[in-house]
Amino acid sequence: MVPSPTALPPPDPVAADHSARLQRSIVEAIRASGGWIRFDRYMELALYAPGLGYYAAGARKFGDAATGGDFVTAPEISPLFASALATQVAQVFAHTPARIVEFGAGSGVLARDLLDALAARGIAVERYSIVELSPDLAERQRALLDGCGVEWLAAPPRGFDGVMLANEVLDVMPVRLFVMRGRAPRERGVGLQGDALVFAERDADPELRDAVAAIEREVGELPDGYGSEIGFAAQAWMRSAAAWLARGVLLAIDYGFPRREYYHAQRLMGTLMCHYRHRAHADPLWLPGLNDITAHVDFTAMADAAHAAGLDVLGYTTQAHFLMNCGLLDQLGAGHSLKRANEVQRLLSEAEMGELFKVLALGRGITEPLLGFARGDRTARL
Repeated sequence: MVPSPTALPPPDPVAADHSARLQRSIVEAIRASGGWIRFDRYMELALYAPGLGYYAAGARKFGDAATGGDFVTAPEISPLFASALATQVAQVFAHTPARIVEFGAGSGVLARDLLDALAARGIAVERYSIVELSPDLAERQRALLDGCGVEWLAAPPRGFDGVMLANEVLDVMPVRLFVMRGRAPRERGVGLQGDALVFAERDADPELRDAVAAIEREVGELPDGYGSEIGFAAQAWMRSAAAWLARGVLLAIDYGFPRREYYHAQRLMGTLMCHYRHRAHADPLWLPGLNDITAHVDFTAMADAAHAAGLDVLGYTTQAHFLMNCGLLDQLGAGHSLKRANEVQRLLSEAEMGELFKVLALGRGITEPLLGFARGDRTARL
């Protein structure tokens, strides 16, 4: 059961004041829009409003609870994640220049460990570029990666040859919410009761109605009261990737499902989730600016969008299969410590990240089957 945010520890006065300032800004935006905004606009403000949003301000995000973080990503769990990923990257480098672009590089740990793992293989990366929307995170990445030869780009490159990485990027792209009322979808957005933020519904516009109708054609009729989300922004990002990638592979690693699982009738209220001090809750309107807000990824939509824009779908599998195909267990070694064994358990276990997290490979100009999808490929389920 997902806890109510009322059961979570309260923020300190400085953090509470920060959230209050962001909420006042959001309230002003809602009033300027006639008293209601779509949820994707709210999510954009809550996560990315300059100087105030969760990813645009100085609060610690990555790390364990002891260090004040809200969540931990796979690269921070163990350097073995990057070591296994290096196997796949090295294979692609046999067909492209040794260049990497990482989107949303988080703490910078993946870049550091991946460069180290490739160097251990005798591979010198010609260029490692990071595209980071968060000024706060970019500053932290620069501190960690000082001297590593990494560059930061203001926008994605066009005509890129090499490997593109998007680890836990798609899940924080703003989503639109819908709920079925009878046989018609309504859009859930954010309105006001006084100065308090509340969910409020409006008639769905043609774009949202058409998208819900397309989902129902594939998965069947959605029941009355069924609510979920659609990642239009992530789909647009995937379409743009076709213009960025001239030759090579884009690896998108995130938690999610193919469409038939995503919009299962038993998943009645979608996948929207918030993370605060390593606790999960389902109220994105609580303390804006202090919570990560995420939605699972519809990998069918991602593959469809990329393929329609000219990229090939090269593989889709679970994180566990991908990492094992790339030799994670071999890299663990015979004399491994209990700490390393526990890290591997978190990366591979179905109860942890191994099943929920997926890896989607998209590319252009790559005909050799990718090592990471040699066993357990689930492309046929998309």
